[in-house]
Amino acid sequence: MKTHPQIKLSCIIDDDIIYVNLVKKIIRNKNLSEKLVIFRNGEEALMYFKSNLNNFPTTSFPEIVLLDLNMPVMDGWEFLKKFRKLKNNNDFSTSLFVVSSSIDPYEINKAKSDSIVTDYLIKPVKMDAFEKLFRIAASS
Repeated sequence: MKTHPQIKLSCIIDDDIIYVNLVKKIIRNKNLSEKLVIFRNGEEALMYFKSNLNNFPTTSFPEIVLLDLNMPVMDGWEFLKKFRKLKNNNDFSTSLFVVSSSIDPYEINKAKSDSIVTDYLIKPVKMDAFEKLFRIAASS
């Protein structure tokens, strides 16, 4: 089995329980991340990031974020807008991947053109694609 740099902390922001459980299993089985935090909407995730800023840099931020676009309370687009402000005003490094079932070219291009989005992946994502994006995030 190949070893690669492991992510210390990763984050899933998605309300699809089946998808979240599948990704959790892949991350655990492939040993891609030491810890994983999961949020069901952008508001929960944003509150987490904001609360950790008070303890930064002693508190680590997720090195990789997997963000869904369509969620209740605060969707992925609103999260991106608020997260961008947070990231621009603070010095932390995070690779953010939009992971959505949307194949709408407008949404794909809008997400990919956002400066804080590393890439856009369409659900369902294959296991080797998850391994690849974790390797990318670990090496950056």
